[in-house]
Amino acid sequence: MSAPMVEVRGVHKSFGTHEVLHDVDLSVEAGSVTAILGPSGSGKSTLLRVINHLEKVDRGLVSVDGELIGYRRVGDRLHELSERQVLRQRVHLGFVFQNFNLFPHLTALQNVAEAPISAQRRPKAQVYEQAQRLLDRVGLADKTHAYPRQLSGGQQQRVAIARALALEPKVLLFDEPTSALDPELVGEVLDVVRELARTGTTMIIVTHEVGFAREIADTVVFLDAGRVVEHGPPAQVLDAPRHERTRNFLSRVLH
Repeated sequence: MSAPMVEVRGVHKSFGTHEVLHDVDLSVEAGSVTAILGPSGSGKSTLLRVINHLEKVDRGLVSVDGELIGYRRVGDRLHELSERQVLRQRVHLGFVFQNFNLFPHLTALQNVAEAPISAQRRPKAQVYEQAQRLLDRVGLADKTHAYPRQLSGGQQQRVAIARALALEPKVLLFDEPTSALDPELVGEVLDVVRELARTGTTMIIVTHEVGFAREIADTVVFLDAGRVVEHGPPAQVLDAPRHERTRNFLSRVLH
């Protein structure tokens, strides 16, 4: 058995007195798609932010491709990495936010090319060629020189996905990628995510689209009050949930 691509072990995270994640374990195999479902405030987005060390854990460990995130182990002790070292690790974790987070003063092409040039110091000509290919891949070859304000929400989110892919990450993290979109634009973003799943991209997707999770995910995780209540194949978690909390949640969102 190869080691998981992403491993979360015994993670606790509190904001003040409010415990947002409680003893969370999660393993994600390379090339697999994991969908995280749960009610609002259940800790889903915080879990993603912990995986790429946008939030520090209070207890527990996160590793990606066998490398501890945010820390290095020396003997029995953990030493926190510098911000620069964390940024170097974060390059391997593409993050697609709810609200696109594009640079408004850069074109679509420049948004996609910016991080590989600034964070990875890759040659500009090579990066721009790759950025053009990625925009083509997400169906935006004709929007290369458009600014975010000239794009629909769905188009902006597809630029954001191309931007995340430009770093050639080991894992893509999606935080409710369709929640800020008008309903008629959701499909175009989900189509891009489907294509990524088909090509074996390792993805962790926080989503409220239960039907999409059923179709695309290898594993569904149900999170409630900061705890993993249930996880397994979609057919088990979504069609035959073992826990009443999962059943209650699904009965509300599916009717």
